[in-house]
This record gives sequence, C-alpha cells and structure tokens, in this order.
Amino acid sequence: MAARIRKDDTVYIRSGGDAGRTGKVLAVLKEKDMVLVEGINLVWKHIRPTEKNRKGGRIQKPAPVHVSKVQPVDPQTGKGTRVKFEIRNGQKHRVAVKTGSDLGVIGKA
Repeated sequence: MAARIRKDDTVYIRSGGDAGRTGKVLAVLKEKDMVLVEGINLVWKHIRPTEKNRKGGRIQKPAPVHVSKVQPVDPQTGKGTRVKFEIRNGQKHRVAVKTGSDLGVIGKA
C-alpha cells in the first residue's frame, strides 16, 4: 500500500472526539494501519513507582488513530485533502487532489 500519510505530516482529524483538529504525525504503525498524532486522542497512562520514578503517578500520551480517520493538510488551503500519486521527473510524488499542490516525494517510480 502506498504511503498517503508519513511521519512529520500535518493531518486533519475527520471523525471521533477530536474531529476538526489538526496535528503532526509522530509515528506511523504500518502493521496496524494506525498513526500517532501529537496532541490527539490523549489517554492517561498510570505509572507504577520504580527506582527512577519513586512517586509513580499518571501521564498523558497519544494513543493510535486509524489511518482512515486522518487526511493530510493541503498547504495551499489549510484543509484536509485526498491524495493521488503522480510521477514527476522520475520520482513518485504525493499530490493534493483539489489544488494539485505537492505533498512530498515517496521515492523512485
């Protein structure tokens, strides 16, 4: 499957509790078709007291979001967009469907 979403992309959240928000992709989990987005889908993680962290406590961290619920943000419009692929100068590019703006290179064609 082609990489429509990549690490460090800015994405728009289409559905769920964080619908309408945008965030930066921290990691792509290919085997599960999920992405980690900064500041989106935050959950509380309970930390047990250890030698390093004597108090223990709770921290907030992002939980994965399914890739079908996010869209890359078009740099021209600032809105979520669908992605198509084009070959330009012998390289495969991700391209925004509505505006045609380049979203980055995937690799060689």
